[in-house]
Amino acid sequence: MSLHRIQSLARTALPEMTDDLRALVELETPSDDKELLTAGLAEIEEWTRRRLGPPDERRHHDGGPHGDMLELLYEGTSPETVLVLCHYDTVWPAGTLAEWPFRITEDGRASGPGVFDMKCGLMQAVWALRLLRELDLPRPAVRLFLNGDEEIGSPASQPHVERLSEGVAATLVCEASAGPEGALKTRRKGGGIFELTVEGVEAHAGLEPERGASAVHALAELVTRMAGLGDPELGTTVNVGVISGGTGRNVVAGRARCGIDVRIAVPAETARVDAAFAALRPSDPRVSVTLTGGWARPPMVPNPASQLLFKQAQAIAAELGWTARETSVGGASDGNFVAALGRPVLDGLGAVGDGAHARHEHVVLEHLPDRTALIAGLLTASAG
Repeated sequence: MSLHRIQSLARTALPEMTDDLRALVELETPSDDKELLTAGLAEIEEWTRRRLGPPDERRHHDGGPHGDMLELLYEGTSPETVLVLCHYDTVWPAGTLAEWPFRITEDGRASGPGVFDMKCGLMQAVWALRLLRELDLPRPAVRLFLNGDEEIGSPASQPHVERLSEGVAATLVCEASAGPEGALKTRRKGGGIFELTVEGVEAHAGLEPERGASAVHALAELVTRMAGLGDPELGTTVNVGVISGGTGRNVVAGRARCGIDVRIAVPAETARVDAAFAALRPSDPRVSVTLTGGWARPPMVPNPASQLLFKQAQAIAAELGWTARETSVGGASDGNFVAALGRPVLDGLGAVGDGAHARHEHVVLEHLPDRTALIAGLLTASAG
């Protein structure tokens, strides 16, 4: 059967796939370093050409201060098109690779900055198409979209993701899977990034404290209220993760600020949280507050088309000899944008491993062939 042929060829190609994974991880591409992102994308494009040949269509998009975007279209044997989303930026700053190089442990784990999130998924996506082409199997046109700003909320690439996902048979997101079983991600929380700035009145804390209005004290009051906006039953969390303010212990603080992370699982929660933020007022009328920021991504809620796509993945995995499970996660991805538009999307198709954004980040190499075969199976199934 074709799926078994794909799986067998993927297992044979595991050493090459591992070498490619090493090469991608050794390209440092931190989200905040335009120069490294530009150089990294050029290397990734060249690697993609070596593996797949020149694309039938190429479009490059300037990301401004953020990482650039690249669309590579490879025509298929059917009129259908599948969009494959892969980000090439990582959270790791320049120089991390020198102290934490790519390595493979005795138990078959590959570690290194960005290996799990998501250089491995990028490698698997390209190899999935390569396997279909080598075996001359039915396949849709594949539009591979590479963006370098996903880890900071996709400010430049969001419009392109939304545009490209219109009218396609499916959008496949090669972000890392979840848990030791490599569950696919069918639900994700949406998120907002906000900053609250508090302006008070400075005064000498000993000589005339009554003339001051402390921004720090007011912020402490408001932090408690914001934290109370969380609703565990609905999956809403509000985290004040950064606080700063004041100029000295003997000064009534004139200014303070905090950074806020909000996660929601239910779309309607955006209106409730927005209203609560807009109503924030400290008890001291001399203190003013300013809220900036906003919602970075809507929640990913399964729609009927996405549910059918997961069922298809389940059937393909079963034929390959393993069980595909689904899960809900708190982190967001570019798949959130697609789901919010009611379009078919399946996420978490990338590596099996652990440690996203952490020093124990790793992938389990023995799973690479099966995960790559799953992506290839979804592609060929979309060809009709």
